[in-house]
Amino acid sequence: MKFAFVILLGAALLANSLASPAAAQTGDRAISSTTISLGTATPGGGFPLYGNAFAEVMNAADHALTIAPRNTKGSNENIPLLEKGELDLALVAGEPAYEAFAGIGRTPVRLKILTAIYSNPGMFVVRADSPYKTIRDLVGQPVAFGAKGSGLPILARYVLDGLGLKQDEDFKAVYLDRAGDGPAMVEDGRVAALWGAGIGWPGFAAVASSASGARFIAPSADEIARIRAKHSFLKPLTVPAGSYPKQTEPIASLGSWSFVLTREDLPDDVAYRLAKTLHGAEATFCKKLAQACETTASNTVAAAPKPELIHPGVMKYFREIGVVK
Repeated sequence: MKFAFVILLGAALLANSLASPAAAQTGDRAISSTTISLGTATPGGGFPLYGNAFAEVMNAADHALTIAPRNTKGSNENIPLLEKGELDLALVAGEPAYEAFAGIGRTPVRLKILTAIYSNPGMFVVRADSPYKTIRDLVGQPVAFGAKGSGLPILARYVLDGLGLKQDEDFKAVYLDRAGDGPAMVEDGRVAALWGAGIGWPGFAAVASSASGARFIAPSADEIARIRAKHSFLKPLTVPAGSYPKQTEPIASLGSWSFVLTREDLPDDVAYRLAKTLHGAEATFCKKLAQACETTASNTVAAAPKPELIHPGVMKYFREIGVVK
């Protein structure tokens, strides 16, 4: 009877654990076997768009995985949530990741990279009928620099600093509660411009699709050189022609790569499985979302500031497929 009771109790505990986020045990650390939390950002921005597509593709590719996207305030909230173990994975823009890994203004993080997601060439968008054509034209004007807590204002700060401009002093800086609020503010004139980044970014697409149309303002070649002389971690990047409605020419700018970061203690076998599943789903992900075409194993290796910042479980898989030696 005792033996039967133990079996029944064990079965009940197992069923209960599978229904909860912490299901498996690795060493003395509980990990999420059925649900893996993924922090994104505020609705209407690029991170929720990407994160939802990422979860859909990954969950379809591996039915044992359930990646659950969660709206947050963006990169600056995602980093501490990962550190506290309240998220398993999170999307983090390149500049906040750079500062966190380097320990700029804080203790260096011990988080790891699961994958590079896409490059972020930064630029402004204005109404096509506006008088603004250069960054200097926007000085003194109201400009929406992105959602509070997101990485976009940080990228803008570095870009403008390289030009000798201060975001909160030389512009009437507006920080959004919701990333999706920016396009309407451009359209109705509450702001002269909206700052954003990336290919297929929803804010840019919305302005470009509006009745007034869009003009994009990026640093000139000379300005890019000046910015990189001061902030060399920013890389020259190009927005290909056709990335947005009526955008007939490529746009040269600069920026960095965004990442999916993991909590420090995400087990190696979980990271390995995620990397393997994602690599197998690269083509499917690319078809689903244009900016996801940059989410590849080779881009992850190239974009990581240091190889040791990539999760050991991911690196194990990368060695197996020959992406790294």
